[in-house]
Amino acid sequence: MKKYKGYTQSRRNMTTVEYSGLSKIAPMKSALKGMKKHAGRNNRGRITVRHQGSGVKQTYRMVDFNQKKLDIPGRIEALEYDPYRSAFIARVVYKDGERQYHLAHSKAKVGDNVISSAKSPLKAGNRMPLGKIPAGYEVHNLETRPGGGGIIIRSAGSAAQVLGHDGAYTQVKMPSGEVRKMPSLGFATLGQVSNPEHNLTVIGNAGRKRRMGVRPTVRGTAMNPRDHKYGGGEGKQPRGTKRPKDKWGNITGGRKTRKPKKWSNKLIVSRRVSRRNKNNK
Repeated sequence: MKKYKGYTQSRRNMTTVEYSGLSKIAPMKSALKGMKKHAGRNNRGRITVRHQGSGVKQTYRMVDFNQKKLDIPGRIEALEYDPYRSAFIARVVYKDGERQYHLAHSKAKVGDNVISSAKSPLKAGNRMPLGKIPAGYEVHNLETRPGGGGIIIRSAGSAAQVLGHDGAYTQVKMPSGEVRKMPSLGFATLGQVSNPEHNLTVIGNAGRKRRMGVRPTVRGTAMNPRDHKYGGGEGKQPRGTKRPKDKWGNITGGRKTRKPKKWSNKLIVSRRVSRRNKNNK
């Protein structure tokens, strides 16, 4: 992490991720896509998503989460920053000359060789079927459906642990502590996702948050009665409700939102431990 001298109160505790280890080259034009910001508004100009707006202009990098080029070795040509995700990305050039962006793992270096194969060696960055990975190894970018591409364990510093194999499924311990069954034929990448210090970032001041595209969050008690359930009153008033609610009256703060008939419920072996239960222990 990079720290700053305390010239001001906001600067004193501000921290940023160290980017000195990334390659100082321009991104691949063939993998770039322009993204238009909508500031949380719909086609009628009304706010549908709060706390969004402004922010610096960003270009989307098309990352290959599927990696279908099987049995073709590749080499990491560069490690780059991606403004649309917390992890770093690796520019991989294959033996046939094609270039793609992959999620970089925590130990990735320029010049490392990677491969996607059912017979690939057990080395960080290689991609192989989950059923071929021994118990105890850390994995990321997992497929929930074989051939559908990796969709979970993709944020910075995250990793799941392989616990064991049971026929067509493999038991995996998620970062939250939940143990669930994943298809053994689905591919996964060995290792931990890059940028593990991302959670230690301290924003420091409001301007930096605005450049990230985040608008201020106003307290409900500071609003008018028509704008929030907690609004109004002379001076400071208690909220007047037993449980916390949002501006539309929906209960927040610990209410379960998972659908009881979701198709993946049958794949959960043991639930994650809630924060409330962790604090009571």
